[in-house]
Amino acid sequence: MKSRSDNMNVKRRLIMSRKGQNSMENNLTYTRNRDYLIPNLELSQQPRQSLGKYGRMRQKYLQENRQGLYNRLLLSEKLYPHLLEIDQAAERRLEQMMPELAKAAGATEELKARDQMKWVGLMNTCKAQAEEMILHELIMN
Repeated sequence: MKSRSDNMNVKRRLIMSRKGQNSMENNLTYTRNRDYLIPNLELSQQPRQSLGKYGRMRQKYLQENRQGLYNRLLLSEKLYPHLLEIDQAAERRLEQMMPELAKAAGATEELKARDQMKWVGLMNTCKAQAEEMILHELIMN
């Protein structure tokens, strides 16, 4: 005979019905942990690719400011693909914007050869501008 603290799988059939509505059936398996039945929930397999800077920024923004959307994406298993898509889009946008901003700021190869510190300062300014635009367009949208 097993004790109450033993974990065992228990198959239960849940039938929920409400007045005037059809009943809904779910077949779930549970693990008994002392007096509690804990449902055995599993996520489907998703390709694991590490998130970059912008994907992590989007995740933090959703957790702190858009909790409903974060939970909805998480529970529907669409969070990771969403974060990956945002990360890739932000990287593409940064690669597209940097040459345009550098050209507008006058950060040329000639300046790089002549005055490296000024060129580095201009490039840092351009990257900060591009990241600020990405932040508003993709991360906090």
